[in-house]
Amino acid sequence: MSERATPDGYLDAASSEALHPAARRMLLSAMDQGYADPRRLHGAGRSSRLLLDNAREATADALGVRPDEVTFTGSGTEAVHRGLLGLHRGRARQGRTLLVSAVEHSAVFHASRWTGDPVETVPVDELGRVEVAALADLAASADPPPSVIAVQAANHEVGTVQPLAEVAAALDGRSDAPLFVDACAAAGRAPLPHGWAAAAASAHKWGGPAGVGVLLVRKGSRWRQPFPDDDRLDPRATGFANVPGVLASAAALQAVVAERDEVDARQRALIDRVRATVAATVPDVEVVGDPVDRLPHLVTFSCLYVDGEALVTELDRRGFGIASGSACTASTLAPSHVLEAMGVLTHGNVRLSLSRDTSEDEIDRFLAALPEVVAELRSRVGL
Repeated sequence: MSERATPDGYLDAASSEALHPAARRMLLSAMDQGYADPRRLHGAGRSSRLLLDNAREATADALGVRPDEVTFTGSGTEAVHRGLLGLHRGRARQGRTLLVSAVEHSAVFHASRWTGDPVETVPVDELGRVEVAALADLAASADPPPSVIAVQAANHEVGTVQPLAEVAAALDGRSDAPLFVDACAAAGRAPLPHGWAAAAASAHKWGGPAGVGVLLVRKGSRWRQPFPDDDRLDPRATGFANVPGVLASAAALQAVVAERDEVDARQRALIDRVRATVAATVPDVEVVGDPVDRLPHLVTFSCLYVDGEALVTELDRRGFGIASGSACTASTLAPSHVLEAMGVLTHGNVRLSLSRDTSEDEIDRFLAALPEVVAELRSRVGL
């Protein structure tokens, strides 16, 4: 914790962590060695191939999977698309319906609708947890049968961890459709859940460089390439491998996993304090998501009679960077589909998420500023 990578007041780490010092060091070193095409047989190509293989093995070790289950992609979104659509194509003869939890990231919804096949949305409760019994009933009754079931590891917006062990138990004997898990919000911060056939992660969420995603396809899963083939070392990948980027990603992931327990405990305590203090000091506020079974570093709350974008702007003027609106579609200024699915207040919602560097002093200053900012914004509309 001696090297601080994150600017003071940056409270939007769930969108993107600052580059981890371990990633920065590796990136600078790898740029001098990993420039060649790893398919080539000359010395520079063999060197790139060795570096790429090392990154795959390190990533697999950190995530608890096999190296041959790891594919590097150009983003977390690409990993989501390839994972979900590859499972769907692999089940084309058995089923066509895609079952998707109502709080999935927009990348899951976009990929599902892109297929042109039926998409069924599985409801969630007020904490954002998928309703397991409803999912099992849909899986058993869908016509045509399910091709793939998509349930995230943890919600990117409210932090609720999904009950994937319960999902797997409920589906046992009722559906053999494979499970796709979007683990972009959780990978590195928590161990991967069990039971998935394919999963996706995104390096910039754990302090790796942007532009690196990780697709995991479980050995033996019926996954088929959903896009045109490419003559690459990894048949699930396309395009020239970003060797320096994936090495930096693997270095950051290893570092984050190594320090996870200490960072988890510190962030969880800070978020518990935020949840309690906001509820006690800001009138007409709703703090959402599971208060216990959640990601340690983020919290979302909604303030009645306050515009979320205005709240972000005013807090930014005071030196705090936070997010508002749907965490995956904030640029549309649309209400959060996650909060709508949970049946909670969608107006004036903001998400605060801690980096590994966030200090108690930053949280003290944020909690002191927030009630003043909310009161000021409400006064502007006569409240």
